[in-house]
Amino acid sequence: MIKAIFLDIDNTLLDFDAYVRHALKTGFEKYGLGEFNDRVYDIFHTVNTQIWHELEQGLLTYEELLKCRWNRIFSALQIDFDGMEFEHYFKSYLFDSAIPVEGAMDLLQYLQKGYLLCAASNGPHAQQVNRLKISGMLPFFAHVFISGQIGHSKPSKEFFDHCIRQINLDREEKILPEEILMIGDSMTSDMAGAVNNGLKTCYFDKNHQGKAGALPLDYVVSSLAEIKNIL
Repeated sequence: MIKAIFLDIDNTLLDFDAYVRHALKTGFEKYGLGEFNDRVYDIFHTVNTQIWHELEQGLLTYEELLKCRWNRIFSALQIDFDGMEFEHYFKSYLFDSAIPVEGAMDLLQYLQKGYLLCAASNGPHAQQVNRLKISGMLPFFAHVFISGQIGHSKPSKEFFDHCIRQINLDREEKILPEEILMIGDSMTSDMAGAVNNGLKTCYFDKNHQGKAGALPLDYVVSSLAEIKNIL
């Protein structure tokens, strides 16, 4: 029986893709970098995804990611601009961005009635907490687990061990890994981390890409509303 639910933040509860499009359009205008279009977004998405995969694999630290991300993106776009200056702008813009994914608030209201809810996200702690706060989602969570504070990122064993240890502090009847459901949009961090650490899985396939790879997932949904049919 599921007793606790871990929810990813970006592109699960808050629409990171919508934020990126708005931030890039505004930033390209601000710095005179040319027209923002789908090609720019696609290159950002490809390079950013690769860099986060390197972080998940332990090939980069978060600090190294921040130093190289926009230099790599601008190199791919053949734009001559200071990547660290744009990184500072990008992070500042993200700090106050809280665009809910469709159905996110309704799902949290539904789940809080029967489950211990915990946010489980990679990223800087203050940023992610602030985004949950201004979105109105923060009060739904008993715990907010962010890699920047924990010192380890999903999908690592250390990240999930920390989360499970914290939810069981002062709890007489311990919640076991198999009694926790991880809901998220990433196969490499959310789903792989959950499977490798004994949690149940719900893959949010919002882009209708289909189940990829050989991970034994418990549930696959294409909208957050479908989760209410599972729990």
